[in-house]
Amino acid sequence: MKIAMAVINDLVTDQRVDRHCRELQKAGYEVLLVGRRLPQSAEVQRPYRTERMVLKHVRGPRFYAEFNLRLAKVLVAEKPDVVWVNDSDTLVGGWWAARKLHCPLVMDAHEIFPELPEVVGRPLVKMAWQLINRILMPKCTRLMTVCQSFADYYADHNGVRMTVVRNVRPCDSESLPKGKTDEHPLLLYQGAVNEGRGVDWAIDALEMLPECRLVVAGGGDLIDEMRHYAGSKPWADRVEFLGRLEPDELNRLTPRADVGLLMLEDRGLSYHLTLPNRVGDFVAAGVPMVASNMPETARVIKTYGVGELMENPGPRALAEAVRRLLDYWQHLDAEERRNRFADARKDLNWDKEKNRLIEVASSVGCNRQ
Repeated sequence: MKIAMAVINDLVTDQRVDRHCRELQKAGYEVLLVGRRLPQSAEVQRPYRTERMVLKHVRGPRFYAEFNLRLAKVLVAEKPDVVWVNDSDTLVGGWWAARKLHCPLVMDAHEIFPELPEVVGRPLVKMAWQLINRILMPKCTRLMTVCQSFADYYADHNGVRMTVVRNVRPCDSESLPKGKTDEHPLLLYQGAVNEGRGVDWAIDALEMLPECRLVVAGGGDLIDEMRHYAGSKPWADRVEFLGRLEPDELNRLTPRADVGLLMLEDRGLSYHLTLPNRVGDFVAAGVPMVASNMPETARVIKTYGVGELMENPGPRALAEAVRRLLDYWQHLDAEERRNRFADARKDLNWDKEKNRLIEVASSVGCNRQ
């Protein structure tokens, strides 16, 4: 049975989609992943087939229209048994193709698109995403999302029932939480360098954390601006930008960190309600976190004692939370640190989540007309 999966990015750093494709392939499905190729995109080598489209437009309504039209043509030509789209920005093309092929349509919502920071202040754009979701999500055969808060939102706003498959990765039993840090604790930000992600807070916080270093692993709309901003500071030598890393490279880097950073500005429900994939990454790697006080992340940190929450937004609150965490964490004995992460891993465990993924795939496998 063939599953054609679609995502709007260039595939290189999307750990969730890659993990799902590999798991579905292990379960016996033939998998095709369709995305796009950007001028700076690195090559991808995957155990499943990939296809990346080169588009004329790179942003705005014309880009979304071109992408979904091209996506629909690719999917129809491939004749999969199941069309599987990731997020609202691939839903139109996926729905059109599934309708032409008379095959099931699965949607995995990683975000709440009408509630993204880039959208909430643009009424017409927000209305467009709301309309797409309202019309097309109920037409999907199955729907998934990344956390219960998102599932509740979509149930309230679109009347749909979603399976929650959280964005966590397999836990390496050898990745034990750190004890005493060295004299230059490493703060790690990994993920998109976009609006509302607080990378500027982390840069500014170093003024109040003179012993700490900051590593930023990721790219995005503001990457050049943040590089320039960091370069203007007297402590620029303590900030390092690594760019976008392949998942394997990122998984080797993460355990080296002393503190994982998860700053999100509370600008729209998509950020407020999300469970960032970095929570699972830091738990798997045994790295304590400092995070903005958002419901899903706060639940993990408070339940398992694996980090500190910022009391307020901004660089000073971030620096204070990092200081509290470093001071507190170094006074815990090794067994206590291990036990806290062991308990968190029992909850945030890919072996548990993958069963829900396979259940979704198997439930639509016999629905082809």
